[in-house]
Amino acid sequence: MAARWAVLGLLAACVASAAKESVLNMCMDAKHHKTKPGPEGALHGQCVLWKDNACCTANTSTEAHQDQSYLYNFNWNHCGVMPEKCKQHFIQDTCLYECSPNLGPWIDQADTSWRRERILNVPLCKEDCELWWEDCQDAVTCKENWHKGWNWTSGTNRCPRGFMCQPFKYVFPRPADLCEKIWSNSYKYTTEHRGGGRCIQMWFDPANGNPNVAVAKYYAQNGRDASPAPRAVLLLLLPALLALL
Repeated sequence: MAARWAVLGLLAACVASAAKESVLNMCMDAKHHKTKPGPEGALHGQCVLWKDNACCTANTSTEAHQDQSYLYNFNWNHCGVMPEKCKQHFIQDTCLYECSPNLGPWIDQADTSWRRERILNVPLCKEDCELWWEDCQDAVTCKENWHKGWNWTSGTNRCPRGFMCQPFKYVFPRPADLCEKIWSNSYKYTTEHRGGGRCIQMWFDPANGNPNVAVAKYYAQNGRDASPAPRAVLLLLLPALLALL
């Protein structure tokens, strides 16, 4: 019996190590993501940063740049035309979400009809969040959580009755409010800086490599708060545990 538990302990350690590695290059199970990341030489516009290894297709990257694309029928201009400098951040946010293979440590289960998985509390670099807020503070919206609560009767998102359009700086008084609230805590505001290996960058120079590879590796090894890669660990460990019972 002692030998059996020793083998089980060794197996668990090996599986945990393998699970950490598995989240370093993966795509979430969502509406437009590929099943596995790989090269996409024809990625469009701002999404080109991920052309060497992407979870998005060229068509998805093109649609990410549209004011109202078929991806989610979401209209950035629901309270008037969004300023171009602000829109660039939302395009980059979409490219990161759709294309990045480095978000594995933050993938969680989702309870929606259009995706099985989502990202949660991705540690966004201070500069990325604050520049996003700075460039969007005079844009206008009627809601702080853009994931839910819209009027979809027309087929696209419209402000619900009773919700007033107002500048971002009133809806999101601080950069952290914007980055954390707008997509239901998909991102987490941090004081970590670009290049430090502890935060995810929406913007980077691909000529210098993808800095998010090292960030994902750090959090896979040290945990996304408490425990790394819950899905990968469970899927890999469960068959072995059942066989030994």
